[in-house]
Amino acid sequence: MGKPDIDHQLAVIKRGCDELLVAEDLIRKLKTGRRLRVKLGMDPTAPDLHLGHTVVINKLRHFQDLGHQVQFLIGDFTGMIGDPSGRNATRPPLSPEEIEENAKTYRDQVFKILDPDKTEILFNSSWSSALGAEGLIRLAARYTVSQLLQRDDFAKRFASQQPIAVHELLYPLMQGYDSVAMKSDVELGGTDQKFNLLVGRELQKQYGQESQVIITMPLLEGLDGVQKMSKSLGNYVGIAEPPQEMFGKLMSVSDELMWRYLELLSFQPMDVVHGWRREVEAGRNPRDIKVAFAREIVERFHGKPAAEKAQAEFEARFRDGAMPEEIPEVTLQTGGASLVITQVLKQADLTPSTSEALRMIEQGGVRLDGERVSDKGLKLPPGTYVLQVGKRKFARVTLR
Repeated sequence: MGKPDIDHQLAVIKRGCDELLVAEDLIRKLKTGRRLRVKLGMDPTAPDLHLGHTVVINKLRHFQDLGHQVQFLIGDFTGMIGDPSGRNATRPPLSPEEIEENAKTYRDQVFKILDPDKTEILFNSSWSSALGAEGLIRLAARYTVSQLLQRDDFAKRFASQQPIAVHELLYPLMQGYDSVAMKSDVELGGTDQKFNLLVGRELQKQYGQESQVIITMPLLEGLDGVQKMSKSLGNYVGIAEPPQEMFGKLMSVSDELMWRYLELLSFQPMDVVHGWRREVEAGRNPRDIKVAFAREIVERFHGKPAAEKAQAEFEARFRDGAMPEEIPEVTLQTGGASLVITQVLKQADLTPSTSEALRMIEQGGVRLDGERVSDKGLKLPPGTYVLQVGKRKFARVTLR
């Protein structure tokens, strides 16, 4: 079966993307009719992925569905350097043991999205290690320090006299060299990767290759709808989390954020999503759409039976428990610190005092994301939570 027409491919490729550099180059590559080599590199710096990580992996899946050659690169060599993108301090390098363990987790989790039979898994140590000292010096000679200091985070650190280690300056070059070694036609990355991706485009030209097209994807907002999704901020949905927890978290997102998540995380065609939006504007309950979305995501990572069970348990816990159509939203500024649940209940006006909050917890009348709270000293880190006191008091509380 032939590839979809170019207009259709462009519509799928552009869905949700932040920048496409350069669109004319991509159209020219698509017109050749050949399978494009589409690269995504990820350093195995964390043991588990969350939905924010999957935004760019989903785009890789789009290319896969369009019939192109997907190259998923695990940066076991660059992981030892540590990507300094967006950082104001040097990242401590990972040990080989940490990299190996994290890389295994990445492989297991990424195949929840990508078709393993159509995915080429690569490790950049296979060519980067072979460069040796001489090869590294020759590579470094292709870029100047002033060019590297044009990168925003390097420029800020240099201006504020924060240390920049020499190995950090090598990181963009090593990532760019990956594109040379892989002869990539297209490279994907988050918006924070734009400089590194451009280095790859430039190095390919210097090595006599056709320059890759760059596609940057936005950094997904977390459950609070403000900060980017991050484990440290507690506003994340981990793809290895239990189905019930994942379903509940996705149901807690605001109605407006739901559309952003649908565009970046759902595999439903955009014409279907636009149709849902028109139905909601005409009066359909947005919760119906949210349920369908939460079920799709849970099914992707845990299978259909688990998704059905998570939905049934959620509905029994919330909708059948007379959860109101509109839940008040409260934001509490904590300066990034955790807050004891009794203080949260008081400050969110769910109880008149902390002593009343203690009494309600003792009586089993407080629920956090549907689960009864028994620990009176429970500390909630920054994030978004659905709290219930008694049968009628609800609030979606965001701690920042």
